[in-house]
Amino acid sequence: MNKKFAFQLFALFVIAATLLSACGGGVVATEAPAATEAPAVVTEAPVVATEAPVADPMADLIAAAQAEGTLTTIALPHDWCNYGEVIDAFKATYGLEVNELNPDAGSGDEIEAIKANKDNTGPQAPDVIDVGFAFGDSSKAEGLIQPYKVSTWDSIPDDAKDAEGYWYGDYYGVLSFLVNTDVQPDVPQDWADLLDPKYNGQVAMSGDPRTSNQAIQTVFAAALANGGSLDDAQAGLDYFAEMNTAGNLVPLIANNGLVATGETAVRITWDYNALAAVDSFEGNPKAEVVVPATGRFAGVYVQAISAYAPHPNAAKLWMEFLYSDEGQTLWMKGYCHPIREADMRERGVIPADLLAKLPDVSGAVFPTLDQLNAAKELITVNWDAAVGADVKAAP
Repeated sequence: MNKKFAFQLFALFVIAATLLSACGGGVVATEAPAATEAPAVVTEAPVVATEAPVADPMADLIAAAQAEGTLTTIALPHDWCNYGEVIDAFKATYGLEVNELNPDAGSGDEIEAIKANKDNTGPQAPDVIDVGFAFGDSSKAEGLIQPYKVSTWDSIPDDAKDAEGYWYGDYYGVLSFLVNTDVQPDVPQDWADLLDPKYNGQVAMSGDPRTSNQAIQTVFAAALANGGSLDDAQAGLDYFAEMNTAGNLVPLIANNGLVATGETAVRITWDYNALAAVDSFEGNPKAEVVVPATGRFAGVYVQAISAYAPHPNAAKLWMEFLYSDEGQTLWMKGYCHPIREADMRERGVIPADLLAKLPDVSGAVFPTLDQLNAAKELITVNWDAAVGADVKAAP
C-alpha cells in the first residue's frame, strides 16, 4: 500500500510538473512578439515614401534649360539698365551661353526678328524680347509670344502685366526734373513749381510732343498733377499752354549737353536718364534729380517669350532670373526701376547703397495701352492749337 501510494503521488507530481511546464511555455510564446513589432516598422515606411517625392519645379526647369544650353536675346545694350552685368550673372549662375543679337535694335526690330525666324531654330531666332509697353498686346494679338507666369507673378502690379501671362512689365522710368543747380539753385519739387516766374526761360521737354513718346507722356504726367486723369489728358495741354504763355517753356528738345551748359537749366526726362546724367557730369555742373510730388508717371518696358523660341526652357529660366530679387536688383544698379520695386521696398531687401542712389517713386501710375493711345491722339492733334510752342532740336 505504501509503495502503491508513493507511486500514485509520484504520478501526480509528474502530471503537475507537466502542466506547469506547459503553462510556462505559453508565457514564453507570448513574450516573443518581436514578430508582431516588426510590421510596425514596415507600416511607417510608406509614410516616408509618400512625403519624399516632392518635385522642385525650379530644379526641373534648370535641368531642361541646361539641356538646351543657350539663350538667344536681342536688343540688350550692356549699358542699358545694367544689362551687361545681368547677362554675365545669368551665365555664371546657370552655366548657359547667351547669344546676343543686335544690341542696338529697337522694339520694332525685335518683333520683326520673331516674324522673320518663325521656322528657323538657328542662332538668328530670338527666344526673348524686351520691348516698349505698346508692343505687348500687339505681339499677343499677332500670336508672336507665348504665356509664362514667373514664380514672383503676384508681386508684379496688375496694371503692368497681361492677365494670361503673355507679357509683363520688367522695369520702368518715372518722369523727373534734372536740374542744373549751378544755374538754378532753387530746385523745383512739383509740377506747379515750374510755373513760377523764377524759372523763366529755363524749362525744356525731352522731345517734340507732336511726335516724341517721352514728350507726349510728359504732357500726360502734367495732366495727372493738374486735375486731369488717366482717361483725360486735356489738363496737361492747359498746363503747358500756361507755362508757354509765362515764358518758362524753352522750345528746344532738351538733352544732357544743354543742361550741362545751362541753356536748359531744367530738363523733364525719365529718372534713369537724369541719374545717369548726374554721374556723367562728375560734379561739373552740380545737378540734382527730383521726382515730382504729384503726377508720378511710369513709362514701362515689357518682357515676353517668343512663341517660336528655339530654347523655351532657357527663356523661362531667364524670366525667372530677371524677376527674382537678384535680377531686379541688378537692373536697379543701372538706375532702372524694376517692376517689383514696391514689393522689395516693403520687404526691406534692397541694398542700402542702392536705396541711397535711387529716388522713391512710390505712387507712380501705369496707364493702360488704351489710355496711352487716347492721350497720344489728344496731345499730338491739339498741341499746336492749345499750346502753340514749336519744340525743335537745338541748331
